[in-house]
Amino acid sequence: MPFVSGNRILVVGRAGMDLYADPPGTKVEEATQFTSALGGSAGNIAAAIARLGGCPDLFTAVSDDAVGRFVLGQLQQYGIGTRLVASVGGQHRNSLAVVETRSENTQNVLYRNGAADFEVSLKQLERVDWKAFDCVIVTGTCLAVEPSRSVTFELMEQARKSGVVVVLDVDYRPYSWKDVSEAGNICGRAAELSDIVIGNDEEFAVLDGRGQGKELARKLAANGKVSIYKMGGDGSVTYHDDDTFETGVFRVQPLKPVGAGDAFMGAFIMGLVDGLSLRESVRRGSANAALVVSRVGCAPAMATVQEITDFIAQHKGNS
Repeated sequence: MPFVSGNRILVVGRAGMDLYADPPGTKVEEATQFTSALGGSAGNIAAAIARLGGCPDLFTAVSDDAVGRFVLGQLQQYGIGTRLVASVGGQHRNSLAVVETRSENTQNVLYRNGAADFEVSLKQLERVDWKAFDCVIVTGTCLAVEPSRSVTFELMEQARKSGVVVVLDVDYRPYSWKDVSEAGNICGRAAELSDIVIGNDEEFAVLDGRGQGKELARKLAANGKVSIYKMGGDGSVTYHDDDTFETGVFRVQPLKPVGAGDAFMGAFIMGLVDGLSLRESVRRGSANAALVVSRVGCAPAMATVQEITDFIAQHKGNS
């Protein structure tokens, strides 16, 4: 099994601002006030890792404006390293999500025009000291367009040559890609470069291109790799060589449907860092996912190790 030898984690992808209609339950079109929080899949994953005692750094770009400075400030408050975060000017803007804390008919509006995080550069990559990292987590969205695509592939190649464990969160967002075929080809190439691949049923179907995502997940797990095939409320299937096991979900009353995947990733990786077995790490990821969907926000909702431990103890037989 890919062994994560330490807690120094580089997370690659977007970080943005989330604006939550407040109080919880309010529709966006009826809201008169909003609360702000760190957002974006990579930002959320890094926040989860930091909350669990890891030492994450973010590799991304933010806009050189007030929203970008908000994101930088939030990253620093969470203890996420920002030395590999570039600020870009011009018409590039940070991701901004206007979201609701509602479990049904949830409306999330994401603004990604001229996204700043796609403007990472090879010059920025020159500043990465691979001796300082034990693992790199790549979120698939950063493969959608250039120059981010080429920079990300070069980053993955460098990580592999340096003996750093490479993890791919497929993170397929249709609005970022030209078409499904392109997404499948590009993300499939990234999966081959990865030691651990994590995605849901839709994302593996995109990788496969023939609707046989589960079979592809199994095939990817050859030669010591790990593949985790998530199925929403039906749990997940983990493949590692000849070992296959299913993990259920923890049944909770959700406040919102978002944030679970980022919470899972952060807690799963930190489970491996803490020396847990593959099964125990997946279970820890599932517990963090359940906690986050039952709380307000994404990054602010990430749990501590003690909270996850207590939650699992209280929900034995519930997953």
